[in-house]
Amino acid sequence: MRGKPGYTRTSSLERLADTPLARRRGKHHPRGEETRGDGGITPPQSDERIIAVSPEEAASLLEQGEIVAHQVVPTGSNYTFIVLMSADGRGQFLAVYKPQRGERPLWDFPHGTLHQRERAAFTVSCHLGWPNIPVTIIRDGPFGLGSVQLYVPIREDADFFAFRARRRRELMEIALFDLLVNNADRKGGHCLLGTDGRLWAIDHGLTFHVDPKLRTILWDYCGEPVPEPLLEKLQTLREDENRCRQLREALEPDLEAAEIEAFFCRIDRILKVRRYPDLDPDRNVPWPPM
Repeated sequence: MRGKPGYTRTSSLERLADTPLARRRGKHHPRGEETRGDGGITPPQSDERIIAVSPEEAASLLEQGEIVAHQVVPTGSNYTFIVLMSADGRGQFLAVYKPQRGERPLWDFPHGTLHQRERAAFTVSCHLGWPNIPVTIIRDGPFGLGSVQLYVPIREDADFFAFRARRRRELMEIALFDLLVNNADRKGGHCLLGTDGRLWAIDHGLTFHVDPKLRTILWDYCGEPVPEPLLEKLQTLREDENRCRQLREALEPDLEAAEIEAFFCRIDRILKVRRYPDLDPDRNVPWPPM
């Protein structure tokens, strides 16, 4: 990696630039602000080791940790940054930062709300217990308010088409989750096999619309019964007034009342139909699929 005069290249910086999300270097920041010649990374003052962060401690570290470096990820419709964060003197860790001001205006989603939908999807996954979504918060960052999600190290030798037959149970969970949150953008690249062996679901900015918006690559289960253990978990949730109230309250900062109501209506419909829907090849396919 080429640095500017006076910049110190550190092993932490090199690891940041060598993550799968940041192979290529971007040229611009939100609102046309140019990055420096080093790809937009603000070098840390010292060379600290990259540490693994557990889900249990991730929320507090994401909220309180200082963002010491950032690099734009050039792929995707909205501005995304991989960031290096401090971890209470223990070292540094990686996260994914999506600023509100970098969200591309869409005709069918309220502008400036995609980062909130990212957190709302994580909130739902916590209340359901599935699927695996990296810890996601909202906080201020180098380009203002945005979602910050724990970076999950992934196996680069395992893409969606390589593992989908082996990970049927987890993918059925993700497919059902997408029905619940009305996910308009489930690409194959949004299902990641982590180095921890778990299957992770990411990129949930286009969710929770009140109108049907489902677009997904997970067509394998069309018309099949939803697994009974998943239906039982949904039924248990709906029958528990306190849990439903807590979930509603947790979603209120991020979603409109009508979006929250539509979400619960989708739960009720799934419990009634008990099958994955047949999808329309003209409407329910994301592009590009990966």
